[in-house]
Amino acid sequence: MADKVEGLAALDFALGQLPKATARAALVRVGKRALQPFIDDVRQLAPVDEDPASTPNRPPGTLRDSYVIGTKLNKSQSKGVRREGKNFAEVYAGTNDKAGVQTEFGNAHQAPQPHARPAWDGVQQQVLDNIADQLWDEIYKVQQRRAKRGL
Repeated sequence: MADKVEGLAALDFALGQLPKATARAALVRVGKRALQPFIDDVRQLAPVDEDPASTPNRPPGTLRDSYVIGTKLNKSQSKGVRREGKNFAEVYAGTNDKAGVQTEFGNAHQAPQPHARPAWDGVQQQVLDNIADQLWDEIYKVQQRRAKRGL
């Protein structure tokens, strides 16, 4: 479980001083960079099919290579997500492979092989700390660019 992240009220105030689209773009950039340790860990932990003959239409490492960071969900993933609106930034990290859930939790034909949850448990505090730290830097850079343009 994550401990505590401090200074978010000050970050929120600093973001509020920027135009909404600029603030949202900064949040997305920081979110993508901050989630990279999770993607690195989950790719190391993801199982790779030892017997390629058992899945001839699926090359080894397909699940491992399917972990990505993005701002959009596919149709089936977005069904259960409540949208916060245009004033918020949402960044997702996970697999775009349908077999990912089956591998993570198992089913009647295969035992579970958890890899995403252990990866997240190992880096969640680092991700939150990265967001807090990198967001200050990103806000500063945005302010510098805006000042250079005379905005």
